[in-house]
Amino acid sequence: MAKKNGKARDASDESAPRKDASARGSQRGDQKQNQEQNGGMEGSPATRGGNRTAQKTTTQYRTIQREIDQRDQQQQKGEGGKQGGKGEQKQQAAQAGPHAEPTPPMPKQHLEKPGLESEITPRPKYMAPEYEGSNKLRDMVAIITGGDSGIGRSVAVLYAREGADVAIIYLPVEQSDAEETRQAVEKEGRRCLLIPGDVSNWEFCQRAVQQTIDELGKLDILVNNAAFQEHAESIDELTIEHFDRTMKTNLYGYFYMAKAALPHLHQGSAIINTGSVTGLHGAKQLLDYSMTKGGIHAFTKSLSENVLDKGIRVNAVAPGPVWTPLNPADAPPDKLAKFGADVPMGRPAQPEELSPLYVFLAAPSCSSYITGAVYEVIGGEHSS
Repeated sequence: MAKKNGKARDASDESAPRKDASARGSQRGDQKQNQEQNGGMEGSPATRGGNRTAQKTTTQYRTIQREIDQRDQQQQKGEGGKQGGKGEQKQQAAQAGPHAEPTPPMPKQHLEKPGLESEITPRPKYMAPEYEGSNKLRDMVAIITGGDSGIGRSVAVLYAREGADVAIIYLPVEQSDAEETRQAVEKEGRRCLLIPGDVSNWEFCQRAVQQTIDELGKLDILVNNAAFQEHAESIDELTIEHFDRTMKTNLYGYFYMAKAALPHLHQGSAIINTGSVTGLHGAKQLLDYSMTKGGIHAFTKSLSENVLDKGIRVNAVAPGPVWTPLNPADAPPDKLAKFGADVPMGRPAQPEELSPLYVFLAAPSCSSYITGAVYEVIGGEHSS
């Protein structure tokens, strides 16, 4: 397959890998049932024996979500559906890129966890059509957790445009999103290995790394990006199961993947962790999530020192509001409509606005003297 690493993508490319909407809708029930039964990749070495763990994790996600949704509905009834807004002034969203990005109010919607990108309106922008590849990652191999959608999907596409093969890790119920990502990566002329499973399971992480090396030949880059987020009004409403689930995905998952990958990394390799503005500022209704993201920032700085003598760089990206499945699968519809409106930019970022930074941090030609850094991409806010 011919490589296209030196070309900018045409804006029309973004729609090319998408499935027909009516076909997707008619197949949705059967496809979802099959995915949950067989993990989407039946017989895959990394998933053999691990599908029950991933299914249990998905069930926990949805159980926690239902409990919070019920509380949100009760609270809204108690408030009589009141809407704040007297005297509110609509902020003009800033557009600093080559084309206009969607601005609040965003369409009201609420997705079942973990959330599928194919079901979001408007669809997140991930193709970065103005970005031209220049072989910054030529013949490298990357693992991207949470690579089926959102930031992870856009990173996978740009890594491929820069010459890398990628393996993406995701929950089995996200198989349809993962297939779309694979099509987008292959359109860039590179290979994309799909590995469904649960990063909060140590044995799975070991198998996923080994499968990547067996099928793609080596490992140069690890992007820890998978996350679980579900708000809670107060610490009293934050159950032990909810707290534990967030820790397992967001902290254990990052640690497990780094520990499994490091024996195979080498001088010039990079680990990039996705943190969050909540890990810098805190967030009233995201006590557990903020705690994990602050932990990821500290983990990044500590691990960077720990592996520096091996020539391996470790950095983090701390995004503000980004239009991905994470928030429509968490926030109530009324709150989601205002998503991103409170940052200076006045709008959420699109995944394609963050993915070039992940290229910069992965490429030795760009960032060989950068390690232990946490890059804030939060729409004009400042951490101090």
